[in-house]
Amino acid sequence: MADPRDPRPLIGEPLALDLLNTRWRGTPVNDLLTDLDGYRIWLASAGLAERCPADEASLRAVRTAREALGALVADGAQERPAAYAALNGVLAHGRLLHRLAAAGPERDVEVDEPEWLAAWLAADDYLNLLDQGAHRIKACAHPTCILHFFDTSQNGRRRWCSMAVCGNRAKAARHYEKVGR
Repeated sequence: MADPRDPRPLIGEPLALDLLNTRWRGTPVNDLLTDLDGYRIWLASAGLAERCPADEASLRAVRTAREALGALVADGAQERPAAYAALNGVLAHGRLLHRLAAAGPERDVEVDEPEWLAAWLAADDYLNLLDQGAHRIKACAHPTCILHFFDTSQNGRRRWCSMAVCGNRAKAARHYEKVGR
């Protein structure tokens, strides 16, 4: 459940993309992670407030993960060894532990320092999204929008972060272009 204080226009994407979407259109660009209050809002919206510390070290770690993810999804980026290294650096702070318990299989995340938990979870989520289909990780098609989404549409043709916002803006622009001729 999203935190009602969360001002972002797109909430609820998978964790890796939700972290990327802590920056959104504006002049200057809006950034939820400029301070601890914004970080706490993001943790609450992402369902991590009870699991992850909300301190300066954790905020720095999450910003590191966001920068790595941003470089990986950048338009036109092909081979990105520096971005791979940055994401792998975040992933190096943790691991997933598998074990069998009486109730069945259990999976727990172990991090070397608590401040890396949210960052590690977002980086790990990105790998899961790649496994589901890298082609479904998309940037909004609106030219001024900087949001990302995971396209779960059946045909994989979703273009907008939100049809109600960016999709309608594009339709209105096309309409005014036709009418203005």
